[in-house]
Parts: sequence; C-alpha cells; structure tokens
Amino acid sequence: MSPETEPAEQRTAALADEDVFYLKQGEAALNEALKIVESEDGWKLETKNGDVIYSKVLTGNRKVFRLEAELNASPEELHDILFFRMEEIHEWNPSIKRIKVLKHVGRNAMVTHEVSVEMAGNLIGQRDFLNVRYSSKSESCVYFGGAATRMESLPPQPGFVRAEDGPTCIILQPLQDRPDRSRFIWLLNMDIRGWLPQSLVNKALPQAQVDFTKHLRRRLATQHPENKKVRLKPLACGS
Repeated sequence: MSPETEPAEQRTAALADEDVFYLKQGEAALNEALKIVESEDGWKLETKNGDVIYSKVLTGNRKVFRLEAELNASPEELHDILFFRMEEIHEWNPSIKRIKVLKHVGRNAMVTHEVSVEMAGNLIGQRDFLNVRYSSKSESCVYFGGAATRMESLPPQPGFVRAEDGPTCIILQPLQDRPDRSRFIWLLNMDIRGWLPQSLVNKALPQAQVDFTKHLRRRLATQHPENKKVRLKPLACGS
C-alpha cells in the first residue's frame, strides 16, 4: 500500500532549510500514519452504517479512528478537491471556519493554518491547527499525510486552543471495477487539547469523520448527480 518516493535528499537539494524540514516532516508523518493503518492488531469496530469506522488505542493511551468509505469521484478528482483546493473546503464543510495555506513547499507539501467551529453541540470550543500536509502518488493511488508543525510567525493564537494533528493520513484508491470511484480511508489522529472528558472527545472525533464525509459527498454530488454508495471492494496499491 505504501507510496514509492524518491530519496528525500534528491528532492530537497534546491530547497531552503526550513522547506526541507517541512518536506521531511510531512513525508515522515505519512509513513508513520500508514504503518498505523496497515497494522492489523487492536482495531475495534465503532460504527457500521454504509461507511465503517474502526478505533485503536496507541501507546500513550491515544485513541485513533479509521474511517473507510466509498466516494463517487476518482482519486485524481479528490486529490484536487482535498489538497490543491484545500482553501475552499470551508465553502462546503461547515465544520471548518477557514483554512489558509501559509507556505507551499514544492507541489506536494504545504503548511496550513486551520480554524474549526465548535464541536459536540458547542461543548468543545473552537480549535486552531498549524499543520504540515504532504501528498504522494503510487500507481493509481493517492496518499495524504499530515502532522502538527511549528512556525515562528504563527504562535498559538489568543482565543483559540491549539489542537494537534498527527500523524494522520488519507488513502485514495480507485475501485477495481470502477476507476471513476474511490475507496476513501482516513486515519484521524488528533489531540484536541484542553480540559475535556476523554469520553466526550472519543465521541466527537468519529462523528467529525462522519460529518466530513457527508459534506464531501454533497460537494461531489454537485458535479456527479448520480452519486450513490457502492459496495466496498478493496484494491491494493503499490508494494
């Protein structure tokens, strides 16, 4: 499943030190997140209602969530919507107040600042996130990786709790019999921070995955009116 990438040294030769840091951090986040997704032990079924969500407790008692769904768009279309047009996500996902790309690192990495709205019926207040995001391709599959990062020009902001992502990833695979549709796998690994009951957080995070996928389907329906769920048929990509 893992993407094949050229050695980091070859891709970073012409980049500034700061850019090299972000590029390597994004690639490392993707690789670490893929290891979590591909590990077979410890996953428990959370919900199954068309889409499926599993959970797993990592070392340090961090609970992560893996959503598996099918979407009526090719990996290339989703790559465009979810990565290259990231700053438009708030237009179709009301859970996001805004996303701004602060820095591009080549074509496949960026640093973003994101502000969320309240969650869990306003029990969880607004959060902001400073993330490095990285994308990679292998054969016909697309991979996104991400993690919390740092930037001197954007310290934690007044009025927000700065949550931390990562390592997290999204995997986009074409369906075996319908390359215009995708299998969507999303590992959500987030520390919301703040003084909150863990039981509340563990309910809010998978619900955020469900809501995001619902809004993404509505977004896709505007360009694919025939959008409907189809049965999952896994397809391995890469080696």
